[in-house]
Amino acid sequence: QVHLVQSGGGSVQSGGSLRLSCVASEIPREFYSMGWFRQAPGKEREGVAAIDSDRSTSYADSVKGRFTISLDTAKNTMTLQMNDLKPEDTAMYYCAAEWGLVPTSWLLKRSTEALDVWGQGTLVTVSS
Repeated sequence: QVHLVQSGGGSVQSGGSLRLSCVASEIPREFYSMGWFRQAPGKEREGVAAIDSDRSTSYADSVKGRFTISLDTAKNTMTLQMNDLKPEDTAMYYCAAEWGLVPTSWLLKRSTEALDVWGQGTLVTVSS
């Protein structure tokens, strides 16, 4: 069974930066899609950024120009670099993967059940 292990996150002041990493125990397919999702207290989960094995990416409008998603296949690692953080970015962040190729824009809207595996979550807190 594939596992996703997250690291990074923490607390930062508005305008600061944080980096999240998600390491897969293995990548079972040649073509796949991965993404970052977040859920703030009292709000629904939202897709933040997605990337596929062809390196196509998609971002939520709220993070475009501030967040960058990347993939290091040699290390089975997906990373989310978050710059110019705002208090509204405060949330639990989760990585997830689907072992098949779907348009990255679709991945951001996928239901929890549609994705094959999820990371354990990591808290990001941005203070004003």
